[in-house]
Amino acid sequence: MTYQSFWTDLRNTTFSQGWLQAGPIRTRYLASGADDLPVLILLHGTGGHAEAYTRNLGAHAPFFRTYSIDMVGHGWTDKPDVQMEIAAYVDHLLKFIDALGVERAHISGESLGGWVAAQFAVDHPDRVDRLVLNTTGGSAARPEVMAKIKEISMRAIENPTWEFIKARLEWLMADPSKVTDDLIEARRAIYANPEFGEAMKRALILQEMDVRQRNLLSEDDWGAIAAETLVLWTSHDPTNPPEEGKRIASMIPNSQFVVMQDCGHWPQFEDPETFNDLHARFLRGENVSED
Repeated sequence: MTYQSFWTDLRNTTFSQGWLQAGPIRTRYLASGADDLPVLILLHGTGGHAEAYTRNLGAHAPFFRTYSIDMVGHGWTDKPDVQMEIAAYVDHLLKFIDALGVERAHISGESLGGWVAAQFAVDHPDRVDRLVLNTTGGSAARPEVMAKIKEISMRAIENPTWEFIKARLEWLMADPSKVTDDLIEARRAIYANPEFGEAMKRALILQEMDVRQRNLLSEDDWGAIAAETLVLWTSHDPTNPPEEGKRIASMIPNSQFVVMQDCGHWPQFEDPETFNDLHARFLRGENVSED
């Protein structure tokens, strides 16, 4: 098997790492693409970080000023001592866009990032161009999935060994061999940060049933999304079947729906060629729907 790493993903890409002050939150990002291009912001899932999109920056850089950020309470971004419900992430995203000095951006989120992106589109429709919801949260509360996320996340936080971090990442993939050593090490360093344990506990409150229920988007919320939206699902997502993605798409007025085959919860990482093609074409205005 040919070994892949962040550096093979990025070898033909001009990119930077930086920090931006988004209100009170010092926010880490990876960025690529010229400053005068339309802005695209990529949002990771629970316990994630900007490296979730290392395989996507280069493909989008010719068309978009692309930012993959560590969301508030995650990665190397600041970790305020507040309970991390969806409104906190939405506020952080708004302040990040303000700090960029742009009025509007394309927003693409995976899992928790999709949940945040969807709520952001409801709350701030004038700040969103196109929207991508990638194996998104925000529509369902499945106790067995919530329990699994808490179990494997807390195990990796409390004992951030190579083995436990690897297992947490493998849960995201249909093919566990897609988890690379440098991805494991990037996450291990974050999880070993003394601040991260408490921050992750604050983030995992969304896996508590009462908290999750009050943060879910209602049918009216999904129906209020005005942005052109791609709902992207996978054949092997461990959180919800493709039918849930199709249900979400059916509630959003201007939506397209696509299922990527042989991928789990991170299609942008498992099959970047297919994801990048679909994703960039949609964001550039093409119809990519299977319907």
